[in-house]
Amino acid sequence: MKISVCIPMYNENNVIADTARTLNEYMLANFGEGEYEIIFSNDGSTDGCDKTVESLGLSGVRVVGYPENKGKGCAVRTAMLQANGDYVMFTDADLAYGTDVIKRVYDTFVSNPDASLVIGSRNISSDGYESYTLLRKIMSKMYIKILCIAGGFKLSDSQCGCKAFTSDAVQKIFPRCEVDRFAFDFEAILWANKYGMKIVEMPVKIINHSESKIRVVRDTVRMLRDLRRMKKRIKKAEHIIL
Repeated sequence: MKISVCIPMYNENNVIADTARTLNEYMLANFGEGEYEIIFSNDGSTDGCDKTVESLGLSGVRVVGYPENKGKGCAVRTAMLQANGDYVMFTDADLAYGTDVIKRVYDTFVSNPDASLVIGSRNISSDGYESYTLLRKIMSKMYIKILCIAGGFKLSDSQCGCKAFTSDAVQKIFPRCEVDRFAFDFEAILWANKYGMKIVEMPVKIINHSESKIRVVRDTVRMLRDLRRMKKRIKKAEHIIL
């Protein structure tokens, strides 16, 4: 199987049926039957969005999850570890980066056969934040900058909701991940760095965006705390044999 697309979802019933249909049509047209899977990971939703997806009966789609809300990181990790694709990516339930980004991720891996991760970045091209208001753009960039300084992140966009891994990278990284909420991106990348994996950035553009679920002050403080803990834990990790 070429590629798995993982969609974390928490109370997304207003968009999830359209997302499932749109994704399945795109994947079928671009990869072919049996060459893809779409995994919706239910993060303890209470609005029945998991049942909505299941009721569609789409052959390339399945639902995983758990009954209690734990956080986006847990939802992503749950799906990634059950994926069967050669390449495994996650993106947002509202398809914020569109669908063409999926084929671009696949093509980036093909053209960079030594890469283990492909990470979307809104900061590489000038139109990455094109549909954001000026205030939201400034807040997003400040948020990323603070976290990058604290986390020692060398790439241009730690918080883009579009990241992809080879199947080997998934199996090395995600069993070691523990962070359930927004800092999970950093944790995965810190483990990738620990393994010496090659990371390639790919420009992405916000096409659809809904109201952010991040509360900047509260979640920045929480993420900084999580970053401090995970950096200590990963630094102390036993020697890794590649």
